[in-house]
Amino acid sequence: MRVPLGRLLPVFSLLSALVIGYPCRAEDAAAPSGEYRWSVRAFGAKGDAETDDTTAFQAALDEAGKAGGGIVEVPAARYRLNGTLSIPAHVTLQGVFRTPPTSLRRDMTVGGTVLSAYAGRGEPDGPAFLRLAGSNSSVAGLVVFYPEWRREDVPPIPYPPCILAQDVENVAIQDCLLVNPYEGIRLIRAARHLVRNVGGYPIWRGLYVDECYDIGRVENVHYWPFNVAYRPDDPYCLWINTQGTAFEFARTDWQYVFNTFCFGYGVGYKFSEDKHGGANGNFLGIGADCCTRAVLAEAVQAWGVLITNGEFVGRWQSRDSVTIEVRPEARGKISLSNCSFWGPIERCIWMRAPNGWFSADNCHFSDFDVAGQGLPALQLDAGRTIVQGCSFARSGLHVRVGPEVVSAIVMGNQAEGGLRVENAAGRRMQIGLNEQDPIEWTPEALSAYRIRIGDSYDGRYVEKCFGPEEAGRPFRWTGEKAVLNLPALPGKRYRLIVSAQIPPQAQSETAGLYLGETRIAPLAPVMTAELPAEQADSRRLEIRCQGWVPRQHDPNSRDDRTLGVQLQSAVMLAEDVWPSVEPGTLPQKLFDANTGKWLSEEPKGE
Repeated sequence: MRVPLGRLLPVFSLLSALVIGYPCRAEDAAAPSGEYRWSVRAFGAKGDAETDDTTAFQAALDEAGKAGGGIVEVPAARYRLNGTLSIPAHVTLQGVFRTPPTSLRRDMTVGGTVLSAYAGRGEPDGPAFLRLAGSNSSVAGLVVFYPEWRREDVPPIPYPPCILAQDVENVAIQDCLLVNPYEGIRLIRAARHLVRNVGGYPIWRGLYVDECYDIGRVENVHYWPFNVAYRPDDPYCLWINTQGTAFEFARTDWQYVFNTFCFGYGVGYKFSEDKHGGANGNFLGIGADCCTRAVLAEAVQAWGVLITNGEFVGRWQSRDSVTIEVRPEARGKISLSNCSFWGPIERCIWMRAPNGWFSADNCHFSDFDVAGQGLPALQLDAGRTIVQGCSFARSGLHVRVGPEVVSAIVMGNQAEGGLRVENAAGRRMQIGLNEQDPIEWTPEALSAYRIRIGDSYDGRYVEKCFGPEEAGRPFRWTGEKAVLNLPALPGKRYRLIVSAQIPPQAQSETAGLYLGETRIAPLAPVMTAELPAEQADSRRLEIRCQGWVPRQHDPNSRDDRTLGVQLQSAVMLAEDVWPSVEPGTLPQKLFDANTGKWLSEEPKGE
């Protein structure tokens, strides 16, 4: 349909009046080419890494603020800043990067826009290096480096936050590398914040959020030892690995965290409580590698924290890493879905909150009980827990339910060797439809069987041993004490034959095979003992020896475990079988307790 020109003329007249009649502000005229862009170079910034450019930077930022907002551009160079900067409302401090930059491990050689921060050394309560002082302000495309940092300073020298936003809204931090700040980003009462594409290795704390009452978003943050050659025993790395926190969330409502990762921290993701309460939110695709506590929950809001597609690994060379700990003071719900756990882990989950709720759905627990102390993958001490549809790649004790648990439901899980659960909560625990022990113990099998320690499904028979190893044959190292749990026929006596490799360091006057407090055989490569009849359907024995540390005996070893002996096999012969067996030999018909099958020929070399 055509519109007559006469009808359009009044509209054109109105638009012309609006455009021509709109007042031109003085601030508009100050912006070059009307583009609302300023360069710090135009205000005298040298970028020679020696001249203090703080005044020039702040002058450019203030000019943009007076104009009502805009972009302050920072061309590629190294800028020395002895002071701090305040970014006004609606202003972006923009470097050259459009993707998060990285630096080499050993030397800060990255190019582009680099800000060298000198302010605040030893003054953690001082002003932040970069303050997002107004709503809608942002920083982007920058590298921040602290030149006075020294790896030899342990504990590290504290500084104020590298970036702070407080009592503002809609601030953003994007495409930045915070190489070595003491504290990376602090957001307090900063609703609808956006932190995206940020990397670095903050020392004490990487990100802190508190009193965020409208949805904040944290995406693609990667905290990793940039500019540092990580070693677990290096004093600087060890300090961060035990004292540092990568991400901390206090009171924050509907927090969204997506595709984030951290490496080498004491705590990866911490949910803490201040006077305003704890957090709730959605945490998708998060990862914590080499952390003493991958997730530590001290406080959670009633509607919960949702963690999906998480990957959690214990601290390298540690024996005490718990990947998720829910502390007693925590309330509310923590839900895990499709998460994976591996590496040097003591316990994957430690639920300790009497008033808390916890669930693990479709998760995979690859490693646990790294020190061989008989600890479970999931230790439930209190509260309410559901574990369903999960898988456990190792045999051993998978779930321990304590007497203070209010309710525990363990259903539909699979585990190598069958799911093993230790229940001290009575009827408050419900269990069903889990993978069963694949070994079918008939009376004939219980009369003569062999366990190859270190081979498949041996975890049901040994406790307080390190993981399976191979050196010509499978074995497990014991510590100073190891436990054998051996199936048996009630009312029958047994002959037990245990094979082991005995390092001379493990010998002592009291070392040997124990039944209760009675030594029934001295420590030797082959230990043979007779076990009295009992009414129980198993026998529990201990191997005791002198503990020793390989690296203390071999300068080329880095193994700092406290070891005992190499445990290789155990053979049990009931009283109606052993009289027919010649000394030093085994019966031709012997049940394989690792596979559940009968051995087809006489075993050799036991």
